[in-house]
Amino acid sequence: MNAHPMHPFLARAASAAADVAAAVPAGHPLDAPTPCPGFDTRGLINHWVLYTSHGLEHRARRVELPEELVSRDFTADADWRSGYAAQLDRAVAAWADPAAWEGDVDLGGSPVPAAGIARMLILELVLHGWDVARATGGRIEVDADLAELVGEIVAENAELYRRYEGFAEPVALPDGASALDRALAASGRDPRWKA
Repeated sequence: MNAHPMHPFLARAASAAADVAAAVPAGHPLDAPTPCPGFDTRGLINHWVLYTSHGLEHRARRVELPEELVSRDFTADADWRSGYAAQLDRAVAAWADPAAWEGDVDLGGSPVPAAGIARMLILELVLHGWDVARATGGRIEVDADLAELVGEIVAENAELYRRYEGFAEPVALPDGASALDRALAASGRDPRWKA
């Protein structure tokens, strides 16, 4: 059984996100600002954990997220970091099945190709991973190929994300910016943002 060619990118994005979570300081104030307008650190981490780990697995299995998860404050658990890493492992394993990449995923009554959903979740893992890292004094380590892929996915989805206020307008960068910084800027994030 051969995994989908996008699966290794998903696994690397999940690993990078788990590393970001592991580095969040235990004493970081959860009401501190983040690069995402409308999200403090608690809200951002909860959104990130819900959709990029639980949501990632549920999309592969074509089941709805239960209300218990949607309303959970993951940051209230002292071991949320290790819990997130374990849930990411389960989610990546669910997408290892080639059948997960076939057909559509129902998004609120709109069918979306499964591969497109997986690509958007790679985007969420890396972009929100950067948001969490930047907000909490850390960094995200992403290899060049994954950064280039994230840039492609940003370009594919920018119009849709802006329509729903998921992205701001692009940020100008100097020549020679890294692939990750270019992807961030194209999504409306300023790579120079500081808390």
